[in-house]
Amino acid sequence: MIQFNKVTKSFGAQRLFDDLSFSVNRRERVGLVGRNGHGKTTVFRMLLGEVTPDSGDIVIPKRYRVGHLDQHIRFTQPTLLDEAALGLPPDHRDDLWRAEQILFGLGFGEDDLARAPELFSGGFQVRLNLAKVLVSEPDLLLLDEPTNYLDVVSIRWLERFLNEWKSELVLITHDRSFMDKVVTHTVAIHRRRAKKIAGDTGKLYAQILQEEEVYEKTRLNEDRKRRDVERFIERFRAKNTMATRVQSRIKMLAKHERLDKLEHLQTLEFSFRAQAFPAKVMMKVDHVSFGYDDGPPLISDLRFEIHDRDRVCVIGPNGRGKSTLLRMLAGELAPRAGAITNHPRTVSGYFAQTNVARLDERATVAEEIQSTVPMMPPQVARDVAGAMMFEGDNALKKIAVLSGGERSRVTLGKLIVTPCNLLLLDEPTNHLDMDSCDSLLAAIDAFEGAAVIVTHNEMFLHTLATHFVVFDRGRVRVFDGSYQDFLDTVGWEMDEKLTKPSAAAKLAPAPAAKSAPAPHPPAPVDRKANRQARAKWIQERSRKLAPLERRVAEVEARIESLERERDETFRLLSEASASGDANAIAELSKKSREVGPKIDAAYEQLESATRDLERETKAFDEREKNAG
Repeated sequence: MIQFNKVTKSFGAQRLFDDLSFSVNRRERVGLVGRNGHGKTTVFRMLLGEVTPDSGDIVIPKRYRVGHLDQHIRFTQPTLLDEAALGLPPDHRDDLWRAEQILFGLGFGEDDLARAPELFSGGFQVRLNLAKVLVSEPDLLLLDEPTNYLDVVSIRWLERFLNEWKSELVLITHDRSFMDKVVTHTVAIHRRRAKKIAGDTGKLYAQILQEEEVYEKTRLNEDRKRRDVERFIERFRAKNTMATRVQSRIKMLAKHERLDKLEHLQTLEFSFRAQAFPAKVMMKVDHVSFGYDDGPPLISDLRFEIHDRDRVCVIGPNGRGKSTLLRMLAGELAPRAGAITNHPRTVSGYFAQTNVARLDERATVAEEIQSTVPMMPPQVARDVAGAMMFEGDNALKKIAVLSGGERSRVTLGKLIVTPCNLLLLDEPTNHLDMDSCDSLLAAIDAFEGAAVIVTHNEMFLHTLATHFVVFDRGRVRVFDGSYQDFLDTVGWEMDEKLTKPSAAAKLAPAPAAKSAPAPHPPAPVDRKANRQARAKWIQERSRKLAPLERRVAEVEARIESLERERDETFRLLSEASASGDANAIAELSKKSREVGPKIDAAYEQLESATRDLERETKAFDEREKNAG
């Protein structure tokens, strides 16, 4: 068991932790969440002994091995396999197959095993470090943003690997979907303390929100009571006949400490500026092919159109051409064959990690944002900087002193001040924290234009995508439908390999009974026909259930809106009561009486809509079961 007991830590004037206390128990897989700069990485450095607390204790058992993903690149062995094998525990030094298995899962090929580690890209070198720590089988595994350099196929493999992890795990990642699929518990560093629950991030944040709402209501109620007592004291302080009661209330106030108002937490909140688009087709990719001079073709005969309000997600293993495709769509590269045609009114906004290197390190955050639109008033640039979490004097920071995550936010800030109707986003979630990823997801969803997104974040894929450009199985193709449709009807090549029997199993048929005749060979499986039938089934199911699902979602949204209206009415009513505004009290009381029946009626509608959806879903499930 790992224990943090009342740990405090400050760096200069910045106080990270006050009474940070939590534990990691045997075989727990713990997700560590919190905003950037709130101390998640510092917790890891404390566990590794690189940082010591200012006060408090961290208890780690003796002979307890802690392994972590090292972002620093330093290799000593001549080949990839030899380097990965350095991580093997002493009693498994000769079990090279263990290292091979993990290397293959992380996207390396058999031909890569004999290559020198220095020949791989920076992203694959970090993957090699990840392989070394995974094969080492430590008692506690610390993973800080392990998915940053992984493609969606490797992320799915790592998810399966970690779900079978038998020791303790503490995970930091901006990918909420990945974390929720892996962890058994979640710890939030929130307001300089730790909050731990059994469950995923959704459950944790819901609990924190509920607790803070209760705290705020209690604080407001106690402030109102305090003001009433203070008015009583002021009114009757000079009257001898009331002296005893006045003194009693003075003592009561002294005993009750005033609850402080919760500190405002910075949140990334923004929206992209949409420029009107008068037509249907924004861009046409017509028989496009591309390859670099020193390599094989990456893209061959690719055809698709981008329509207004499309959300096209570009997915597939790393190194297959996804970023290259986005650079062609942005006009930075020209196709070797075919053509990419823009509508005259198409205006693109392009975000890529390489754009971070183009920032002027001598400029301030506000100046760099303002440079995108030179006529922009300085205050507007400051406001945009504030939306990117550079509030106040932080907008005057030089680019040179910013971290990678901060530079990504500046690049996003430059993008949102640019009016456009087509967003081209290449891995926009890298270096953002989980809350910022949620804000980005909401901003893309609300954008009144089209978007093409390269991402490995499966929550983005499930939430946003209307179409896909898929790089897999050595080719690129277009898929229309949701991400779940893609997984159900096509799937990933690696997923298929992992579910197929091993070669040894294929070569070793089960022995037949002596009296039984030799079995006939099984009829060949028509995989294409099966997939087509499955696709037809999904389309029919979607056609029947989608309107019911939309109805449920609409009613739920209406309930949320009415409940927000009710809560706001109650808040205003409380303020009006405290100030003695009789007219406002009468008006708000009437409004509160009206909103209650509306909420009740909406819940009845939700019950009816949910019942209809469950009935139709059950009918489809029965049909599928009987068909099987």
